[in-house]
Amino acid sequence: MKSCLKLVLLAIASGNTACSHVAAKPQDCPASDTMLITEHLTAITKTNIFRNYQNITALNQTADYILGVFKQYADTAYFQPYSVEGRIYKNVVCRFGDAHRPRIIMGAHYDVCGNQEGADDNASGVVGLLELARMLHGQALENPVELVAYSLEEPPFFRTEYMGSYIHVNTLKKANTAVLGMVALEMIGFFSDAKKSQTYPVKAMKVVYGCTGDYILLAKRSGYGKFVKQFSKKFEQAATIKTKSIATPGSILPIDFSDHLNYWNMGYDALMVTNTAFYRNKNYHQSGDTMETLDIPKMAQVIEATYQAITN
Repeated sequence: MKSCLKLVLLAIASGNTACSHVAAKPQDCPASDTMLITEHLTAITKTNIFRNYQNITALNQTADYILGVFKQYADTAYFQPYSVEGRIYKNVVCRFGDAHRPRIIMGAHYDVCGNQEGADDNASGVVGLLELARMLHGQALENPVELVAYSLEEPPFFRTEYMGSYIHVNTLKKANTAVLGMVALEMIGFFSDAKKSQTYPVKAMKVVYGCTGDYILLAKRSGYGKFVKQFSKKFEQAATIKTKSIATPGSILPIDFSDHLNYWNMGYDALMVTNTAFYRNKNYHQSGDTMETLDIPKMAQVIEATYQAITN
């Protein structure tokens, strides 16, 4: 136990960074729109039935909405359908930039676990994609950016080949598609300024990260590559929101609880942008996970930092 704790402390001490100020946005950097964020969250979460794997109608309604927004801004937007146990599920994909150059993948899952709205988990990440689509429209990109809204990240399909992210990355792998790296947006909407609002899987982590859930975390696997290093640097330099990082083996801390897991397993450089999920948001997988609990201005700040990281 002591050796494991030592490894954790070494990992977080070497990987932790924090931005304590908010810098002025570059004049040519588009701002994330809090009114649009609210509009998208309402459309995705305030539905008559819940968008879990059993409710194909709700999933299709959400997929249609995402595709409709993608088509407003991207020249290339489409469904990636696949079959599971006789049912058709859909990833929703759009792309900006030259498809022949190595691409950046930005992903977030739109399904929920059980009968709940899933505002933070993970409508927040999906809305991040929708805002990024708007902000990327008309921008000159050195490398193409592919936005993917995944189905079936949640149980009972988590860690199986039926995850939408597995379907997507497996298709890229089989086609030998050049990928710079992948970023998973996983729960980016819940923040708290209250003391003791942040918990950890290892108590000693509070020494480095503190006990206030007012930051966004960049979760990386130790030994990460050039893309993750550069993305993290540019995200932190954006200085729109307090940012901390961790780089550790997934076997020590639960940093693989999202779609980036499948990109890691296929050999791609990847990381997760997250508010730490159930270590902060006690509404996780509960009926209390509603949009009314989210901090929309901070969501916008996360999206702006993400935009600056992938376009620089």
